[in-house]
Amino acid sequence: MRSAMTRTLTALILAASLAAPLRAEEKIDSGAYLAARVAETENDFRSASGWYGKAIIADSENPQLLDGAILAELGLGDFSLAIDAAKLRKGLKGDPSQLAELALLADEAKREDYSAIIADTDGGRDLGDLANSLVVAWAKVGEGKMSEAIADFDALTKKKGYEAFGFYHKALALASVGDFEGADAILSGKAGGTITVMRRGVFAHAQILSQLERNADALALLDKAFGTAPDPVVDPIRARLKAGEPIPFDTVTSARDGIAEVFFTISTALNGEADPVYTLLHLRVAGYLRPDHSDALLMTADVLEELGQHDLAAETYAAFPPDSPTYVTAEVGRAGALRSQGKTDAAIDALQTLAKAHGDLLGVQFALADLLRAEDRFDEAEVAYSAAIDLAKAASQENWVLYFYRGICHEQSKDWDPAEADFRKALDLNPTQPQVLNYLGYGMVDRGENLDEALGMIQKAVAADPEQGYIIDSLAWAYFKLGRYADALKPMEKASLLEPVDPIVTDHLGDVYWMNDRKLEARFQWRRALSFEPTESDKTRIQRKLEVGLDVVMADEGTAKPAVKAAENGN
Repeated sequence: MRSAMTRTLTALILAASLAAPLRAEEKIDSGAYLAARVAETENDFRSASGWYGKAIIADSENPQLLDGAILAELGLGDFSLAIDAAKLRKGLKGDPSQLAELALLADEAKREDYSAIIADTDGGRDLGDLANSLVVAWAKVGEGKMSEAIADFDALTKKKGYEAFGFYHKALALASVGDFEGADAILSGKAGGTITVMRRGVFAHAQILSQLERNADALALLDKAFGTAPDPVVDPIRARLKAGEPIPFDTVTSARDGIAEVFFTISTALNGEADPVYTLLHLRVAGYLRPDHSDALLMTADVLEELGQHDLAAETYAAFPPDSPTYVTAEVGRAGALRSQGKTDAAIDALQTLAKAHGDLLGVQFALADLLRAEDRFDEAEVAYSAAIDLAKAASQENWVLYFYRGICHEQSKDWDPAEADFRKALDLNPTQPQVLNYLGYGMVDRGENLDEALGMIQKAVAADPEQGYIIDSLAWAYFKLGRYADALKPMEKASLLEPVDPIVTDHLGDVYWMNDRKLEARFQWRRALSFEPTESDKTRIQRKLEVGLDVVMADEGTAKPAVKAAENGN
């Protein structure tokens, strides 16, 4: 984390640039500029901010430096510095800067200067057709020009690709001024257009129905959208609705909130489709205008994770207080960000603490179990998976993964019988799941049990996922264990192409080559397997094979099988 001293330095740099014009003899600080660009390409907004600030000292009228500084500050969520840099950039001649305009719009919206928003957009500010249209419509709401705003929203509903945005924001605008009947008509599809809303839109509609004294309909809407399983966000709302309490409409309480919602809804459309940095900038604006916008904050942290900025993601997740309905979701996310930083113990501590307070939530137990399993703490993970299974109550298809992962924990703890039982339960719930078919099939092959059944399972897994190297390896290994060495050759070579640096697959390829009388190639593959850091037990076995050959090793282990000709096996 960059120190407070460095942040202060950057602020002073921008302040000095605002106050002092560049002297003609000053030149760009190429070292700072190059460091800033490297940091920018790595999405390291903290470092980029400091280096761009340093470079601006030497060249305060360089538009490229100022754009870089604005991007870095927006990426950090520091709008004070971003706005200062944007003012500098705005004063320069030449092409306009969309980054500067974004920061300046955020400033105007924060100050609720709606006339400036409208004037600057009319004057050529271009944040994209959709953003321009929605922001101006909300600015008109802020100025009390509701008829004009509604006309603008209606115009969007007639533009291809923008229809849902127009309807949704019109509904929010109507609700924000108390027209809940009109808002419900839109969200219920009774106003000439059917739209599918996001999770946040469902909550907004439930609030609207409650304001119309239709709590039963609001409950039915929540149940349809989210089911009836425990949910720390839905449960408090559901309880209030059941008690007959009117739920206030607070999704959008002002035009500024509406503009925040513009940038959030656009970011959800961008997410996964556009450059994640572009998505992040929209989310940062939403969060700046509406600091309590939990959905925007959660998505901000998620995008920061995608960009590899795990420290910023962890800080964003940590912004949620324990009494927030979204706290549980944020803490699970924070644990993931901590683990990505290499702070595994802190991540486990966070989830264990969460489980003590919210152990009745399946998602919490599942997250803890997954993290423990990933750290090879299989006995502890099994306990958490069992708790999750108990919370699931009725075993349904989507719960196959709980039994599958608990089975892996049993298997890794050398407790095969309960492992097999869990794998078979997972298959009962999801009979065609290739991971389960492969894991159980391979487990039986490796133990030399139920080989024909195991081969059939693995063949089904291959059919379901034909390009997965570790599954193809299982098929080849099943043939090998059955003594069908010629049949094992083709799939084993394919598995090696798909998993070229996997020590187990490479070791298996060596074994298959050996049993097909290709001993030089076998030794070559075993040596390759040693270079891929196998486990100690596998390493010892490979070295033994290199010394005496596979035949002797298999004879010593009592695992040798007579070869079966491919022509005799019916394939």
